[in-house]
Amino acid sequence: MTSKSNLPYSVRAKNHDNLLVTELFRVAEEKKTNLVLSADLTTSEELCRVADELGPHIAVLKTHIDILSDFSPEILTKLTSLSRKHNFLIFEDRKFVDIGATVQKQYHGGALRISEWSHIINATVLPGPGIVEALAQTAQSEGVDAIVAEGNKEASTSSKVGVGRGMLILAEMTSKGSLAVGEYTRASVEIARQFPEFVIGFVATKSLADVEPEKKSSDKEDFVVFTTGVNMSTKGDALGQQYNTPRKAVMGGADFIISGRGIYKAENAVEAALNYKKEGWEAYLERTGQKE
Repeated sequence: MTSKSNLPYSVRAKNHDNLLVTELFRVAEEKKTNLVLSADLTTSEELCRVADELGPHIAVLKTHIDILSDFSPEILTKLTSLSRKHNFLIFEDRKFVDIGATVQKQYHGGALRISEWSHIINATVLPGPGIVEALAQTAQSEGVDAIVAEGNKEASTSSKVGVGRGMLILAEMTSKGSLAVGEYTRASVEIARQFPEFVIGFVATKSLADVEPEKKSSDKEDFVVFTTGVNMSTKGDALGQQYNTPRKAVMGGADFIISGRGIYKAENAVEAALNYKKEGWEAYLERTGQKE
């Protein structure tokens, strides 16, 4: 698979056809951060407090909205407002995995109405390419288009993040014994290439440049890699999670590093976020030949 990870975000943004990716790179360059905060919190108050406190230092806020014990529609309005206030994108880590008709309802319907507020979603391709096609259809539907247009209008007046929709394919996982390897990872890349207008990249442990496609990739192909399991202070947890440092993840091909507990559970969360931000950004500058 073609990798552009050796190029600066600004260069990749100029050459990229996907407007959401362009926006993502713009936010990263403007704030000098490739940090994604995994806010796995269980109350609305905690989630909003952390998003407000750490929002200035991140490029993306990753949520698990379905674990909130006190979920209400008001939290979605607050998150959208904080996204614009602090100039970050929202990534709902829903990990869709079902038949097309079901994921369309999960994405755009029910109580969560994810398509209305989350810029980025993710899914596994275990059900086959139909799951990506179904989610792409929903993202491009008339109802979502209207929400996107209204959000872009509001964002343009404040020079903050606009509203687009895109998906990451879960190509690899950092948990011990994960089965997301080999042929599954290769199939993830092949399916992503069928939907370049919607699939913006992958959740993976490293660059997927060594994954050989069935057909020669386009010179313009440029998928973004988000790497989970980034923690500066520990090698893992009791439930099989395995960690990398920000530098190791970025030098291994991560465009954006995802960290949660290592930041928001720290004694000083802001200081921790700044440390992760600094190490991740310096590794990015080194990888792209911009570090003096």
